[in-house]
Amino acid sequence: RVVELYALTYTRPAEITGVRKKVPDIVEMRIAGGSLEDQIAYAADILGGEIAISDHFEAGEYVDVTAVTTGKGTEGPVRRWGVQVRKRKHSRGGKKRHIGNLGPWNPHHVRWQVPQMGQMGYQQRTEFNKRILKIGADSNDITPAGGFLQYGVVRGPYVLIKGSVPGPSKRLVRIRSAIRQGEHVVRTPTIGHISVQSQQG
Repeated sequence: RVVELYALTYTRPAEITGVRKKVPDIVEMRIAGGSLEDQIAYAADILGGEIAISDHFEAGEYVDVTAVTTGKGTEGPVRRWGVQVRKRKHSRGGKKRHIGNLGPWNPHHVRWQVPQMGQMGYQQRTEFNKRILKIGADSNDITPAGGFLQYGVVRGPYVLIKGSVPGPSKRLVRIRSAIRQGEHVVRTPTIGHISVQSQQG
């Protein structure tokens, strides 16, 4: 019995983007909406074709963005969890950027809630309710003089999103329709000016 339908898709970074990357990103995407027969018909219709973002999203719509964040490596509890640096008499033991203790006597193990050092960043995160400001095809309208820092010149269709997006430049970002839109009203935004001034000083 078929319950859900998924499509195996891949990107074309060398042809569409300015990223010097040959190996495509392969993503398994769920096909939703309508009955199962409608989903199968839609999957057969797009098989072997190209999926453009303008076919599924429009300006003013709210979306969720998912990406792998920038990796920071191994970090201590002060930077990783924001614990307070030990001051005055507490630091005389030779430890300042440590936590006071690992927990109570009982239970006889360290609980997962205790802030400790470890991996920071390079983790998949999703940010909710990002508003699409503009979807366009002419990259000259948004590319600053000299290109974007750590990225270069945009060479294909683009999406302007209000707010932050996880991950560094050149990393794959997945976009889906907002699942917690709430009371946000979809209105087409009016953009007065897009600065294309050089970001290199």
